[in-house]
Amino acid sequence: LFQCLSWLVGYVPRQVVCPKIETTCIHTTRHSSMSASQVRATHILVKHAGSRRPASWKDPEGVQIKNRSKEQAIDYLLKLKAAIDCGNDWAALAQKESDCGSARDGGDLGFFGRGAMQKPFEDAAFALEVGQVSDIVDTDSGVHIIKRLA
Repeated sequence: LFQCLSWLVGYVPRQVVCPKIETTCIHTTRHSSMSASQVRATHILVKHAGSRRPASWKDPEGVQIKNRSKEQAIDYLLKLKAAIDCGNDWAALAQKESDCGSARDGGDLGFFGRGAMQKPFEDAAFALEVGQVSDIVDTDSGVHIIKRLA
């Protein structure tokens, strides 16, 4: 059994025992996903100094974001993903940690079709199977993890 490490303190509301941690990396597009005209997804966005708008609802002046490198943003997001893999609630973490305005909805973006999102985000969302979580997705907005809901 794996235990969530102390470096997750601050991200994890309680210590959780992880019976098994698996990471799903999406590198190929599945035909069944591509036939869908719309998907529903939730995500967690972490912005960094190179983001197209380095400010957010939780950092309106961008003080912290402008001092965060892309590598730091990725590391932070990987810690959040590990917390989710350990059983922490996606929506609760998104509400607290995501730099996107969708945080108020637990990261839920609702349904969207092709052309509605930035291309890397769209490609990743459409490539996922329902319930699957992406690897890190890099866009002009920052870095994301995405979970396909429908």
